[in-house]
Amino acid sequence: MQADKRTNWTGVAFGLALASFAAWQQFKLPPVLPLLLERFDYDRVLAGGFMSAYAVAGLLATFWIARWIGRRGAFAALWSALALFALGNLATWAAPELGWLVLLARTAEGLAFAICAVVGPSTANMSASPRHLPLVIGMTAAWIPVGQVMASLVAQPALASGRWEIAWWAVLAATLLFALWTGQIQRSRAIAFAGGARSAAPGAPPSARERRSLWIAGTAFLLFSGQYYAYMTWLPQYLVETFGFGPDEALVGYLIPVVMLGLWNVLGGWLLRRGLGAGTMLALGMALQGACWFLLPWTDAGWGGVASLLVYGVGAGLGPTALFAMPSSVLGPGRSLVPAFGIIMTLRNVGVLLGPVVMAQLSKLQGGWQLSAPIFGAVSALAALLGLWLALRLRPQGTRR
Repeated sequence: MQADKRTNWTGVAFGLALASFAAWQQFKLPPVLPLLLERFDYDRVLAGGFMSAYAVAGLLATFWIARWIGRRGAFAALWSALALFALGNLATWAAPELGWLVLLARTAEGLAFAICAVVGPSTANMSASPRHLPLVIGMTAAWIPVGQVMASLVAQPALASGRWEIAWWAVLAATLLFALWTGQIQRSRAIAFAGGARSAAPGAPPSARERRSLWIAGTAFLLFSGQYYAYMTWLPQYLVETFGFGPDEALVGYLIPVVMLGLWNVLGGWLLRRGLGAGTMLALGMALQGACWFLLPWTDAGWGGVASLLVYGVGAGLGPTALFAMPSSVLGPGRSLVPAFGIIMTLRNVGVLLGPVVMAQLSKLQGGWQLSAPIFGAVSALAALLGLWLALRLRPQGTRR
């Protein structure tokens, strides 16, 4: 039966769009962060907390969210997410000078993000046939760079006009449009969402061995996310302070690894289809990112810097593609992926929490930007080792057909 399953492209499209929309909500901040810091003079650690608030919310709520969706289905959770996104954005727009309120608003958005981070990827993957699953996994892994690109494109008129509010107005409009689409999906019953009574493939719960592999994969996701969110949250400010870039130039530098990341997410899906194991791919991606971190003190603003951004983007594309393949690689076909995504997304949130805050603390020290290089290089190297461990335990994704 599983081999004859047809891909529900409506479910794939909705799941991918939901995840990318959530990533846009999170990453609307970094491109305009230099403008916000200049305008409202936030403390650096507080500003790092604006990104880490998403992780705190996800860390506290993801397990509960996964269980709630598994028992009751996705629509109640989805409507709650859309309402939280709207409230959070409105609160920031109303009183941006109140740092504590902005932090609270970002935490509310983080709860919404946690819902979308479980429903979106699991729905997209479970809507795919075995034939199309590696491609869909690669596309699923691209949800973060797609959201970053959307946020960066919207940030361009905001930066040009000096009005950060444009980024918030745009995402509020997108929230309304997504609510309309969700209502249409609910009325048409076009998708059997992951979880609830209508789930198409509940399967058996994970065994102890499978849970162990998922926790190791989740730990690798923690390490990847910690160094990645540190890098991408503070990259524009690093380029401004270290090399004297203007905000527009910093945005261009910010986009280079994001574009490479999205490209290599898709290519990573093709490599999975060709039989490359998820663990091997994870080890390769993290080794590339680790090399960029270790070489940071010798990287300049010329072609060496461009090369570093490009290589980092390749590693950042392969790493999450492998990590999003882990639930399917560990559990195999015909199983509900909601519990697996609950584990790995919870640990991912720990990394999202720690990375920007640690980098913020380092940036306040003399030579802090350079001090971050060996620290996050070591984090990346450890994630590469976990990838090798997983490679020894898991069959290549391409053999699961």
